[in-house]
Amino acid sequence: MEIPQIDDIYKLLSDKLESWMEGAITILPNIVVAILIAIAFGVLARVVGNVVGRVMRRTFESRQIAGLLTSIVKSLVLIAGIFIALDFVGLKGTVTSLLAGAGIVGLAIGFAFQDMTENLIAGIAMGIRKPFEIGDVIEAEGVFGNVKGINLRNTLVETFYGQLEVIPNKILFRNILTNYSTLGHRRIEVPVGISYADDIEKAVSVIVDAMKEKDYVIMKEDTSVYAESFGDSSINLLLWFWIKYPGEHSFMQVRHDAVSTVKTVLEDNDILIPFPIRTLDFNSKGSDNLNTMLKDSKETQ
Repeated sequence: MEIPQIDDIYKLLSDKLESWMEGAITILPNIVVAILIAIAFGVLARVVGNVVGRVMRRTFESRQIAGLLTSIVKSLVLIAGIFIALDFVGLKGTVTSLLAGAGIVGLAIGFAFQDMTENLIAGIAMGIRKPFEIGDVIEAEGVFGNVKGINLRNTLVETFYGQLEVIPNKILFRNILTNYSTLGHRRIEVPVGISYADDIEKAVSVIVDAMKEKDYVIMKEDTSVYAESFGDSSINLLLWFWIKYPGEHSFMQVRHDAVSTVKTVLEDNDILIPFPIRTLDFNSKGSDNLNTMLKDSKETQ
């Protein structure tokens, strides 16, 4: 085997270095322009991020959602600049490989963190739709209370039992949610029974008049009492009235006062709220007379 001479090796290396230098000199202007493009897009990303950040903070209640969307916009602008710079220096294959790799990585992350991703997307969607805000009273999936915090993955609700419930955003996004603060008022129902011997219309009149005098009752013209059904011992009535909610008076305080008021006004008007009563009728249609039943009982003894 012939061993290359030192001169041949030197010439080979020299030619190779010379070709690399010529190539570098040839693309040097493109490299400079690519660097300038990358710097320009970096500055543009910062400017766009500041503008988008201000808009997002005005749009979304959650600072986390606003910050995430702002970061996404800044990253997209910066990545676009890097891809343009790489393409400008002739690295189209590198750009294609990076895009394909990013797609594969994104797909893998989506499958690996499916639950987290779903909650994240639901949090962003709710930030746009705004079905509720911090401080609202909501009810969903058996949780009823005040919204204390909204973040990217879940919502914090303080129940009226003093417990802090953490609800994943996807549950609030998928299922029925009741927001008691949207309209600013709420109807309260109070059932009450009166005896069969009392006048229904009189009971309705005195209850409605008494409730209209309450300062917590709003839309007083809609305060009503309806006969609901025939009970075992009473005619069942249902009182309806509206209150401001959330408001100065709590739901439990108002309902307590309403029950107390109904009891007092019925007593003042000699209208009876009956105890459970059991009546034995031995001479009604289809039944036997009591004397006959007693006589038959003695004969069998």
